[in-house]
Amino acid sequence: MTALPAGLTTGTYAIDTAHSTASFAVRHAGIAKVRGTIAISAGEISVGDDLESSAVTAELDAASVSTGDDNRDGHLKSADFWHAEEKPVWTFASKGISTDGEDYVIHGALTINGVTNDVALPTEFTGTATDPFGNPRAGFESEIEISRKDYGLIWNAALETGGVLVGDKVKIALDVSAIKQA
Repeated sequence: MTALPAGLTTGTYAIDTAHSTASFAVRHAGIAKVRGTIAISAGEISVGDDLESSAVTAELDAASVSTGDDNRDGHLKSADFWHAEEKPVWTFASKGISTDGEDYVIHGALTINGVTNDVALPTEFTGTATDPFGNPRAGFESEIEISRKDYGLIWNAALETGGVLVGDKVKIALDVSAIKQA
């Protein structure tokens, strides 16, 4: 059995969607990165007596994408990319948690655009705190790189100078604050 991180206690923690973020970055025209966010709409962290009996689930709202450009956001929500009207929810469901030195790896199924792939999320436990309202909180950070093509996100445009408009590799970063439930 693998022990829990120091300070993290057993119980159910609801992801605080107002204080948690999912952000992404992808190359545009091969020279610059476009960055954006997608709202975490729900999630739960179930902390058991050890890592093996713990689990994580999360949902993200594809229609909430924000890159700072309304036209680009509309294109990302369209059938060219995320089909946000037909497939509005992205999900993650853990299958296991292991350690990697001082950090953790959450193994699970990530579903984007209706396509599910197994991923391994390297995760840092950032600690616990009690907020001003007396709520026990736990924090986590994770970053992963995925291939757009692995999730059926194949739209692109060729550039006159060679290459393509949208890169295949997408970096996703998660900053999660979760509140322990009574």
